[in-house]
Amino acid sequence: MGSAILLLSCPDRVGVVAEVATYIAGVGGNIAHAEQHLSDSDDRFFQRLEIDLEAVAGGLAGFASGFEEVARRLDAEWSLYRSTDRAGLGILVSRQAHCLYDILGRWRIGDLPGEVRVVLSNHPDHRDVARAFGVDFHHLPVTPDTKPQQETRMLEILAGCGVELVVLARYMQILTPTFVDAFPDRIINIHHSMLPAFKGGRPYHQAHERGVKVIGATAHYASADLDDGPIIHQDVTRVSHRDAVSDLVRRGRELENNVLAHAVRAHLEHRVVVTGRRTIVFG
Repeated sequence: MGSAILLLSCPDRVGVVAEVATYIAGVGGNIAHAEQHLSDSDDRFFQRLEIDLEAVAGGLAGFASGFEEVARRLDAEWSLYRSTDRAGLGILVSRQAHCLYDILGRWRIGDLPGEVRVVLSNHPDHRDVARAFGVDFHHLPVTPDTKPQQETRMLEILAGCGVELVVLARYMQILTPTFVDAFPDRIINIHHSMLPAFKGGRPYHQAHERGVKVIGATAHYASADLDDGPIIHQDVTRVSHRDAVSDLVRRGRELENNVLAHAVRAHLEHRVVVTGRRTIVFG
């Protein structure tokens, strides 16, 4: 029956950890790994547990059925996942291909615990890239007039492929609230971390002109408000006057690749809990 991952959040009070652990022991489960966090700002408790289910009657379903009463007493929000499950991924990309190559490469070598099902793009440029990795590719050009119809078609394709997580690998279209609502906290976006200072299509040129000393990248869940969703991961690197624009672009791409992959992996490993406008990301 393997193992499961339990994510839980509830109002903090004395005995939460003991009550959860007592239930697990009582049904024959064994805690293999545990992490927890208490948020002082809202007095809320968060926990991630990896649980061995080998001796649990009824396995995952049996565990979940009995835990519902525990969660009710704790006034808890919770999710339970089988550790061996591999979520379906759909990648959205425009013309910049570095994040697409990186995600596909990491997936191919087994570095991401998911299954890339499809690549969608508003440009035809990367059809051969997707096919080289054995992944279906759909070109859906977007104009102001066709955007609603194309998003409807995108949602149909993603649903038909069993996609559970959408990865925006430098997809340069603003998603409508309807699309975002179809994947709540299941769309991960990546962009440079110089917003809102340097907006537009040439941020590294603007940064170079201003002589910035640090560049970075941010991965976050997409929301109806552009680039305003809960942040999952960020990273930065120092730069100097010696760096040309091409250096900033290259180093920025490296950051974007690594930050996006880190965020996608954290989501697939069920290490992320969204709370309001922020996240708790367990290590």
